[in-house]
Amino acid sequence: MKFKDKTVLVTGSSRGMGKAIAMRFSEEGANVVLCCKNRLDLLEEVANELCGDSIVLQMDVTNLSSVEHVIDSAVERFGNIDILINNAGNFKNSMVKKMDEETWNSVIDVNLTGVFNCTKAVLSKTKTSRIINISSVVAQIGVIGAANYAAAKSGVLGFTRAVAKEVVRKDITVNVLVSGYINTGMWTRLPLELQEKILEQIPMNRPGKPEEITETILFLASEGAGYITGQMINVNGGIYM
Repeated sequence: MKFKDKTVLVTGSSRGMGKAIAMRFSEEGANVVLCCKNRLDLLEEVANELCGDSIVLQMDVTNLSSVEHVIDSAVERFGNIDILINNAGNFKNSMVKKMDEETWNSVIDVNLTGVFNCTKAVLSKTKTSRIINISSVVAQIGVIGAANYAAAKSGVLGFTRAVAKEVVRKDITVNVLVSGYINTGMWTRLPLELQEKILEQIPMNRPGKPEEITETILFLASEGAGYITGQMINVNGGIYM
């Protein structure tokens, strides 16, 4: 198995894409650190579905102390965190002229500051070799009512490039997967009329499959991707080229 004796931490792994990523790494032999802020019951269900060893931990990515506690607990259990997947995210729709400060801050805090906190803690406390951030095509094409989300996910792109240069001499790669519309999580909660409008913009005329994301992430985390760093990998069906 590709990741036997490796440990991967997947933020926001209670459902949706985070769950799919965690399960795929487990299938390949990895120890999995499952974490989210509130739904520990869902994390326990995910843990029961995994093939190998795992640990369930409560973590608020917006709080550095919370993140550091999780890292310490994971290292105590498994010895190291080899791979960090910054997947946790939230989305709150609002036009800018109507957007209140809380709506702006909450999305920036989770989607951007959360990536900083987790990356900082892992670099400080472990001998990681792979960091993979998740961004969104929304950062590239712009979407009405999503200025906060687009800003945060754009920030992840710049953050990835800068950190990749900071750690490259330590043989740590840092890349960002820029996801299109995937048939899980947020997509499934969109009204059908909106889904149809979005599909008209996608050359492949369908949402992506979760496995099309997970297989790309597995490659970026593998030894074969050791010469890839600071890159944006677009998986979006052609909506942005």
